[in-house]
Amino acid sequence: MSKIKSATLIPVFALAISAMASSSLAQQTATATPAAQTSSAKSAAKADLLPFKATEKTLANGLKIIIVPTGFPNIVSLQIPVQTGSRNEVEPGKSGFAHFFEHMMFRGTKAYPPEKYQAIITKAGARQNAYTSDDLTNYHTTFSKDDLETVLKVEADRFQHLDYSEDGFKTESRAVLGEYNKNSANPVSKLFEVMRDSAYTTHTYKHTTMGFIKDIEDMPNQYAYSKIFFDRWYRPERTTVIIAGDVDPQKAIALVEKYWGQWQRGKPQPAVPAEPAPHGPVYTHVAWPTPTLPWVAVGFHAPAFSVKNKDQAALATLLSLSFGNTSPLYKRLVQNEQKVDQLFEMTPDRVDPTLAVIGARVKNSDDAIYVRDAILKTVAQLRTTPVSDKDLADAKSAEKYGLIRSLDNTEQIAGTLASFVHFDRSYATINQYYRLIDSLTPADLQAAAQKYLSDDGLVVSTLSHQALPAAIATTPTLASLLPAAPSTRFNVLVQKSALPQIRYKLLFAVGSAQDPQGKEGLAALTAAMVTAGGSSERKIDEVKQALFPLAGSFSQQTDKEMTTFTGSIHKDNWAQFNQIALPLLLSPGFREDDFRRLKDAQKNALLLDLKDNNEEEFAKERLQTNVYAGTPYGHPVLGTVAGIDAITLDDVKQFWKTAYTQGAVKIGIAGDVSDAMTASLTQALAALPAGPGLPAIAKPAGHKAHGLEVEIIEKNTRATAISFGLPLDVTRTDPDFPALWLAKTWLGEHRASNSYLYQRIREIRGMNYGDYAYIEAFPRGMFQFFPNPNLGRKAQLFEIWIRPVAPENAHFALRVALTELGKLVDNGLTQEDFATTRDYLMKNVFVMTSTQDQQLGYALDSQWYGTPEFTRLMRDGLSKLTLADVNRAIKQHLSAKNLSVVVIAKDAAGLKEKLVSDAFSPIKYDGNKPQSLLDEDKLIGAMKLNIKPEAVTITPAAAAFAQ
Repeated sequence: MSKIKSATLIPVFALAISAMASSSLAQQTATATPAAQTSSAKSAAKADLLPFKATEKTLANGLKIIIVPTGFPNIVSLQIPVQTGSRNEVEPGKSGFAHFFEHMMFRGTKAYPPEKYQAIITKAGARQNAYTSDDLTNYHTTFSKDDLETVLKVEADRFQHLDYSEDGFKTESRAVLGEYNKNSANPVSKLFEVMRDSAYTTHTYKHTTMGFIKDIEDMPNQYAYSKIFFDRWYRPERTTVIIAGDVDPQKAIALVEKYWGQWQRGKPQPAVPAEPAPHGPVYTHVAWPTPTLPWVAVGFHAPAFSVKNKDQAALATLLSLSFGNTSPLYKRLVQNEQKVDQLFEMTPDRVDPTLAVIGARVKNSDDAIYVRDAILKTVAQLRTTPVSDKDLADAKSAEKYGLIRSLDNTEQIAGTLASFVHFDRSYATINQYYRLIDSLTPADLQAAAQKYLSDDGLVVSTLSHQALPAAIATTPTLASLLPAAPSTRFNVLVQKSALPQIRYKLLFAVGSAQDPQGKEGLAALTAAMVTAGGSSERKIDEVKQALFPLAGSFSQQTDKEMTTFTGSIHKDNWAQFNQIALPLLLSPGFREDDFRRLKDAQKNALLLDLKDNNEEEFAKERLQTNVYAGTPYGHPVLGTVAGIDAITLDDVKQFWKTAYTQGAVKIGIAGDVSDAMTASLTQALAALPAGPGLPAIAKPAGHKAHGLEVEIIEKNTRATAISFGLPLDVTRTDPDFPALWLAKTWLGEHRASNSYLYQRIREIRGMNYGDYAYIEAFPRGMFQFFPNPNLGRKAQLFEIWIRPVAPENAHFALRVALTELGKLVDNGLTQEDFATTRDYLMKNVFVMTSTQDQQLGYALDSQWYGTPEFTRLMRDGLSKLTLADVNRAIKQHLSAKNLSVVVIAKDAAGLKEKLVSDAFSPIKYDGNKPQSLLDEDKLIGAMKLNIKPEAVTITPAAAAFAQ
């Protein structure tokens, strides 16, 4: 099983849940009540944020049921939030178990062992996952409505009859350690871990969801305790079953009663210890072992989530206004002074009092104190100066429309609902909370600041590689920081729907493949200057301030051969939005200070966010550039260090003028769009420069390895990441595309625990966090379930991604992956595997294209490729496939012998010696394993790879992407 993680750099504090079901809920009669028909709902119907008519019921055993018909056809999303998170890990030495059971819940039962369970989920064409936060664990599955009873049945079985052996427990515990190792390259994860540890003395928020590393390492010895934890917290009175989508409420409730009604209540459990009043300020520092930019994080003890008390909503709104990307401080530190390249704030929703945090990544260590004091000075002013009525009204508008904008599919609606339901197990919570936000006044925000933004509640944490100024350890009082005194024509693809959120895409046939030699990164920097550099009439801060109350966005994505600009806005704000957003593209500001800022940000994204902090994406990107070295694909989209350094503002201006032309753009628009909207958009785009755009590139010819050709990137890292593959001529235009798509899905479907490689490497052996295969580029794959649309390429890459393993297991991991790939190439799929995978894909293709953005993006991609609409292309192709077609395509296009390999490792020389000597690679397990597996391991460990010494190169990490 894989976990969804946030795609942002900042680890998102997940939403919180109630510790125990309230007595009033426990005493409810088991009567189904339409939520929209209750008296309280009637009185506030006009203020409700969610427009759906929900039906709720509490069973006699305490299980809560919420049914929400969304109006979207065919799809059902099942969300099961359990009021159990790291908050409930009350015994010392037992942190991390809530997250651990997110893993263990996929270990099966006697009735449905893992392979049988996964076969059912696969047959349903479902995508399934789970996540754990401080206060809840949520299990979610999205699938065809026809499979509702089957999914409810198997889910009920695993919640009531989870069964696992001690050996299985120990194997999974190593996978959890692998997840910790995976995150270890990100300095911000460590910063927050240390910050929370220092902020709390008693409450279980002291540790993160992952838990303390010493507890994770000791997990293999805690089998007996795991049984206690599960029996204690996984009970019906702590659980809600949410069913949203194309569903009949009464029939759905009957199914839940049928399969979940016999689940037994639990017993009273230990209380979570209360945190005493803070006596700050508190300061901690993290010395980071490898080069990175410094981080400064300023936190304050903050109130718990509530739909009655205004404190949490008020403080969250205040900090968003004061430190978000439309705030004066953001403009000052990020845009004007350019001392910071990231500034963020978060006030997490939690069951108990939490920690609100403002954080900044500082470009120069000498500025750390300056940045800290700028944040603290802003905080001090919030205590004395109320926000304006207009700013508060704008914040409320952005909060409301921002959430509505995201609710464009059943899964998103259900997932958002789950994030609020777990507090009181009530559909009403989200509507109550947004009514509370709507009632806030400037005085409420100032009162929250005065109550919580205090010296006693202050927690400051820093992280750096180089030493910071010594004075950073002395925190000034807030009062000391206050001043003494105040101071043409286009063909448009239209996807009409009832959604009030309008989304349009402008896809230009240009990307990093058109970067001039020596100016690698120009396409990406030009696109960034468009969306983040302001227009000729507005600076970027003015653009953000203008868009803030509209909750509109105008973003860009640059790839090898495509650059896409996406606008998203509620139809009520269409005209006002385009007056602000479209000038960014049509008349960019091209200011020198914005150019310097964005150039620095792009270089940091390459050096820090990709190379220094993310071994997995680093290895994947390096494999791409190695295979296509010497071609227009031969450098990252971000560019190279030398290329970025060489780019001038005049280069950007010229690229914009020649690349973003009328003849180079494809336009798509979706939502409740009118003819007048389409006409106004095309009329505005007529101001683009005339011309065809930059010349298209010829199809790149990738390097075909002879044997195994290995590059080891030498980097100071805890774990070892591996990617390998070969160039692929097959794209969506090729008749073999559906066949290879099916093969890679069976072999290594992204983030799917039922795929073959995942089962062989991660599930059976517990070696890492997951193992996947691809036949199309998937940038940022570690952050998301599905690839973004608008990544079209004339040439692709077959790739296998081995997520980080322990260094001593790297050689074996490569061997086992090559062994399994070799079996596929030599033997092909079985008829059963072929049929099961095809059935899954016939349904799953709708899941992967279910959002408004995906549907519009894939439609434009089909225009670019010259193919039918994607779901029709895939379903038609899959329906015509035979087993012989798939196995022939595998043999024709794939190889387990001639591959390019990239490994990120600390001991590069030692690994090279193992590879070229073909030394036996042993593997050890914490738990007992079947003899058949141990015998297989011996054969794999002795497998001859026949790698020649000259076929292995060692590259210092600093040298990668330098030129």
